[in-house]
Amino acid sequence: MSVTVRVPAKVNVQLAVGAARPDGFHDLANVFLAVGLYDEVTVTPAEELRVTCEGPDAGQVPLDHTNLAARAAVALARRRGIEPAVHIHIAKDIPVAGGMAGGSADGAGALLACDALWATGAPRAELLAVCAELGSDVPFSLVGGAALGVGRGERLTALETGGGFHWVFAMAERGLSTPAVFREFDRLAEGRRIPEPVASRELLQALAAGDAEALAAAVSNDLQPAALSLFPELADTLEAGRAGGALTALVSGSGPTTAFLARDAESAEKVAQTLRASGTCRTVRTATGPVPGATVLP
Repeated sequence: MSVTVRVPAKVNVQLAVGAARPDGFHDLANVFLAVGLYDEVTVTPAEELRVTCEGPDAGQVPLDHTNLAARAAVALARRRGIEPAVHIHIAKDIPVAGGMAGGSADGAGALLACDALWATGAPRAELLAVCAELGSDVPFSLVGGAALGVGRGERLTALETGGGFHWVFAMAERGLSTPAVFREFDRLAEGRRIPEPVASRELLQALAAGDAEALAAAVSNDLQPAALSLFPELADTLEAGRAGGALTALVSGSGPTTAFLARDAESAEKVAQTLRASGTCRTVRTATGPVPGATVLP
């Protein structure tokens, strides 16, 4: 008996970042869009908790109890008074350390898979509470679709979308640490007043209308200057994608993956071809969104 859950990557179409809070976190207005790049997380009863992983960059994934998938199993088991005796196998396809919430996806996937395997009957609200304990992006990985995240990004409001959007993602030669990017954000912001983060009305309207051109005009990422400061070569990748016809180009979340919005599938393929030929990135993928969140596979 095993349970497999498929869980998507995300792109932030808006990431507004407030000043550092006393707890070290930042208030966010984080507009998430789930996109069709997936990890699959399979849980099987075992003698003890262990984690294995396969796929691109699997060697960079921690296989100890710091892995978010392992932490998710432990958190749910503790709430139910049972032993987290499962083998968690992660089939990776979401870039590792790429700003697309691959680790968060694995945490949400493992949580949903363990819930099904153990037949805990946990209500959705409880699963979301566990997700929020695990990390700021984990609740969205469970929910998927499109959503506005506030607080640390963990308090979600579902958003309407009027259609699908075509994306191209360029994976960089190395990763970027999310905490390091936030530290650089704080350093760059030193001495100036940072406004309260709020969602862009124009961006929400563009999502609701399914209007790619209007969305392209409204996307923003307050972490992009910090990511570019730590990884200046990303500017070349962004420029290559724009030259290939992308409607807009931005760093995805804390990076270093860069995201390019295209008008349609044909345009997306042209952008992807230009990026592959540019020599500015390691791999290129196309995907559409929004897509559903973590889903138990039959």
